[in-house]
Amino acid sequence: MMSWPPVSIDGKGLVSVLGAFYVLVAIVTAIVPTSHDESAITVLVTFGFISGSGFVLLVGGYRLQRTDIDPQFYGDVFRRSVAGIAVMLSILGLYHVQPGIGITKPHRSVPILTGFAGVAGYAVGTFDARAKTRELELEERNRQLERMQARLEESNERLEQFAYAASHDLQEPLRMISSYLELIDRRYGDDLDENAREFLEYALDGSDRMTAMIDSLLKYSRVDTQGEPFEPVSLGAILDDVVRDLELRIEESGAEIEYVGLPRVEGDERQLRQLFQNLLSNAIEYSGDAPPRIEIDAERCEEIPVPDSGGDGAERTGDDWIVTVRDHGVGIDPAEQEQVFRMFQRLHTQEEHPGTGIGLALCKRIVERHGGEIWVDSERGEGTTISLTLPAVGVVERQSEDV
Repeated sequence: MMSWPPVSIDGKGLVSVLGAFYVLVAIVTAIVPTSHDESAITVLVTFGFISGSGFVLLVGGYRLQRTDIDPQFYGDVFRRSVAGIAVMLSILGLYHVQPGIGITKPHRSVPILTGFAGVAGYAVGTFDARAKTRELELEERNRQLERMQARLEESNERLEQFAYAASHDLQEPLRMISSYLELIDRRYGDDLDENAREFLEYALDGSDRMTAMIDSLLKYSRVDTQGEPFEPVSLGAILDDVVRDLELRIEESGAEIEYVGLPRVEGDERQLRQLFQNLLSNAIEYSGDAPPRIEIDAERCEEIPVPDSGGDGAERTGDDWIVTVRDHGVGIDPAEQEQVFRMFQRLHTQEEHPGTGIGLALCKRIVERHGGEIWVDSERGEGTTISLTLPAVGVVERQSEDV
């Protein structure tokens, strides 16, 4: 016995079948009334109305798969079309049973009106299906964001593990190496020839620089994981603390640091202190032959354009402060300005200016954690201006309430 494969018709196929049904009804209606002496115009108009609704449903069902509607909602579109027809039939039924009221020539009016109702239901169904598709896509994006957040948390955990290794497993051997090198220097330094002493100095210097680099990497890796909650802090008070911490370097270099009327911002006080300590240390280090002169001030964002990540001028809202640290030192070549915020990107040798090459990268990481941007404006020999944005007091709370 021959067995036929099962036939499966999805929502879009059912809509097309419904449209084909109305096209068939239009053909039958056009043929049957000819025996009732109806005019050709009446027959054509009736055929046009009914077949028009049928063709809309027929083509609409066919084109559903070419829309952005998710296939699982095709059935909803069909059900809406049928529901529209059912509602119209109910209305016509109630209208017909009213005393003294009837439907004239129902063989024309019923297919025409139910066809229109089916098209209306199809339109409502596609609109609703698109809304459900958008909701489904939004849910999928949320799931993707949750997965990305989980991966980010996992990455942060690995980064924290690296920070632990850097602070314990790596620093302890370095301390041992430094201790033994210093011990060799103290005990046998007088017995070493000039070349041996030079080699020992290189080894001690390399050990010290490696220790400083690990410390900097540790701070960089913990910007997000070890940060404190944001709270209102005074930039003026932070600069006071930084100047006290750098008092010895300021006196040795004869630096003049000017700042007055700095605002309060929302931020992590410890990280902001590290930020300005790095910026001031750089300004002093790269001051050139003249005593360093450093000016720090702040303006509201509506008063000055802020470069976006692409380098174009973009106005930010007045909820941010733009803080500028300006020096009159050696400056930076415009072609090299993008490098200064990258890890280990140094523009000078260790002999010219010692350092780890992480200081400004750490500044960028801190500013980004505060939702801001940092950029440099400089010319060789004309000094350097580093600008950054920080949120004004109250902005973080308002953003949290909006979320």
